[in-house]
Amino acid sequence: MGKCIIIGKFNEDQVLEEYAQKIPSPSNRVDFASLHLFPAIVSEFGGVDNMDTELMNLKNRRVVVIGGGVAGSLLAKSLQFHADVTLLDPKEYFEIPWASLRAMVEPSFAEGSVINHRDYLTNGRIITSRAINVTDKEVLTAEGRALVYDYLVIATGHLYSVPRTRTERLSQYETENEKIRSAGSILIIGGGPTGVELTGEIAVDFPEKEVTLVHNGSRLMQFIGPKASNKTLDWLRSKRVEVKLEQSVNLNSVSDGSRTYQTSAGETIEADCHFLCTGSPLGSAWLKETFLKDKLDIHGRLMVDKNLRVKDHSNIFAIGILPIFQQLWPNFGKPSQHHQSFGNKTLLREESVESLAEKALLGLNINNYKPKEIKQGYPAQKHAEVVATNLKLLMGGGKESKMATYEPQSMKAIVSVSLGRREAVAQLPFTTTIGHIPGMIKSRDLFVGKTRKRIGLDPHIVHE
Repeated sequence: MGKCIIIGKFNEDQVLEEYAQKIPSPSNRVDFASLHLFPAIVSEFGGVDNMDTELMNLKNRRVVVIGGGVAGSLLAKSLQFHADVTLLDPKEYFEIPWASLRAMVEPSFAEGSVINHRDYLTNGRIITSRAINVTDKEVLTAEGRALVYDYLVIATGHLYSVPRTRTERLSQYETENEKIRSAGSILIIGGGPTGVELTGEIAVDFPEKEVTLVHNGSRLMQFIGPKASNKTLDWLRSKRVEVKLEQSVNLNSVSDGSRTYQTSAGETIEADCHFLCTGSPLGSAWLKETFLKDKLDIHGRLMVDKNLRVKDHSNIFAIGILPIFQQLWPNFGKPSQHHQSFGNKTLLREESVESLAEKALLGLNINNYKPKEIKQGYPAQKHAEVVATNLKLLMGGGKESKMATYEPQSMKAIVSVSLGRREAVAQLPFTTTIGHIPGMIKSRDLFVGKTRKRIGLDPHIVHE
């Protein structure tokens, strides 16, 4: 079919249908008969004339994105009109992770933070499955489907056990909320950002509850400075939260239905329910059996260069929590001989690196460990932006020397942890503050509106 020439007033349906026929993969195209999509599609290409060239070149632009978290979803959305995009994810939805704790005390909040992939990825192929193998040409899914790629982006993040569908996830939040409401006393295990934020949400929304937080570190949230930790501890205690440091809880010794918990210090805690907030492993274990196994460090992170390309692979990228940057390659993968014991468990210091960077929950000695980057939502989004820019450049025949680079955030970066609906603790480059002022920046809607807007959706949460 030749180029559509429009004279005078054009018929949008006709134009869109003509270009729809040019896309090589019919299962990957949007229903172009929807008139409201026309301005957005034309805008993506910079005009009708550019659409012709761009769409014809899709046959050389097969991009497979593994993982539908913050980084993977934003990248897929950014490329959907510039490439033949396939998003591979075990669940049917994208969830804004930093909003999940608010949804436990206010389930309706999840209606805006749990988003079906199809709502933002209108022109991409979505496969609900997990990857089990990868070669230099294709990705194999758990169902045995082979996905051929020209470019691969690995964004598997952490390994979480969550429902497959959005409806099931929303129902799960209702169940968790009922668990909180029906309890008179609550035990939270883990004093990293997740445990602290959940404690804050419960303490503010349910001040009548007796809340106990147990953390086996010497201070809360050890990935940030002691000033922020101390201010947070004082805030929690002002909300009548009992905080027990340098202790752990062995849940294996707790029988079903029991209200009694024993700490490593021999203390007894009575609680109607508990929440375990001790982090999750990286979702990269499957790569250990693939041709990329030599590119993994001992913690399961992929070694990448400044362009976020996996070492020695010009068409494979890693984004989100997975990348370990080039300047750290010489030091990573080398086990330390330093051990520390707590409770009935002994760990190598390296085994806690993931928690130090992401949740700081194990409480091991970290005096000699200085992570280059704190893994939070902002870096993941920046990863997606850099890789989107680089893929558009490469697919357009641009020079590698023009590729965008990513500079990891240092420990001096701004870190903010919510403390209920209106307050937060913020560590800034030159000061640490707590209260309503940092809370105005993050705590009110937890950046849900801003994140929705970034993926092209109404920033306002719509209650169904």
